[in-house]
Amino acid sequence: MHRRFFAALAVFLFLPMAVWATDGTLGIVTGPKTGTYYAFGKDIAQVAFSAGIDVDVKASEGSIDNIKRINSSENAAIGIVQSDVLGFLGRSKNPESMRVASNLRIIFPLYGEEVHVLARNEIKSFADLQGKKVAIGEEGSGNMLTSINLFSMMNITPGESVKIAPAQGVVAVLKGELDAAIFVGGKPVRLFKNLEDLSLPENQKYADMLSQVHFLPLDSPKMLEEYKPAEITSADYSYVPKTVPTVAVQAVLVSYNFSQNNGQNNGKHCQLLGKLTKAIRDALPELKQKGHPKWKEVNLDGDSGLWKKDSCVWPEAQKASADADKAGLMQILEKK
Repeated sequence: MHRRFFAALAVFLFLPMAVWATDGTLGIVTGPKTGTYYAFGKDIAQVAFSAGIDVDVKASEGSIDNIKRINSSENAAIGIVQSDVLGFLGRSKNPESMRVASNLRIIFPLYGEEVHVLARNEIKSFADLQGKKVAIGEEGSGNMLTSINLFSMMNITPGESVKIAPAQGVVAVLKGELDAAIFVGGKPVRLFKNLEDLSLPENQKYADMLSQVHFLPLDSPKMLEEYKPAEITSADYSYVPKTVPTVAVQAVLVSYNFSQNNGQNNGKHCQLLGKLTKAIRDALPELKQKGHPKWKEVNLDGDSGLWKKDSCVWPEAQKASADADKAGLMQILEKK
């Protein structure tokens, strides 16, 4: 399954050299407008505006789409992606996927994103999805990749993997047309929070639908080898009667590698990026108070994993890049 997916991904990501607009605007690609990525993008844009920076928040299909757009000629210099998407690209042996990964740099780690698997009540466990109809998110979304990763990890083959938008998937599950829908997002996800409205008097005809579904528990030791333990509770969504164990993947703010010298106006974008990230650091206490609830979990100096830090943002990365350049020059000059 992974080999076929990587082959398809390489075609999806085959792109020309990235070129950005020169008007001083930074584009940020996020996710669906009902998701946490988009809410974070709007919060970042507001902070940027206060610092005199114009940030254009763009909705998208998700993590893979964001990576594609950061590497394309579209004016999208930064984006939010799932850490398992980055890891998936990094583990690929496909040259094109590896080229795309090499152009990415981590700006900040952000927060954990919980995996929500909304299923019909007769589906009791993740293993029960064997042979069933499951919405896995749109083509190019992090939902799709995480779904494929989890199915492969657990040796489960759905009868049909339906690639549709998250809201469409949830509606299909509520109506009994699909067995389950998978969505990855920082709780509380507006999409699932909105399901609380099905219990309102004016929506009484839909109330029984909500009683026919639940979130599946995800707590397999195999899953916890790659993902972090998490939970979904009644504090997140009022219709959840008791705590449901699940797993989470890290959301990461990334950028194109503007420190390299093969792109026009890279220096200008590097300066803008440095200014933006300083503004985010300065505004973090206020973001934790007034921004999306997930800002409370953000540690900008947290573990970035195996990915290289952006030298436009991190002094130690800038020094490492300068040291590497110096060593390379010395090797050329001292060649015998």
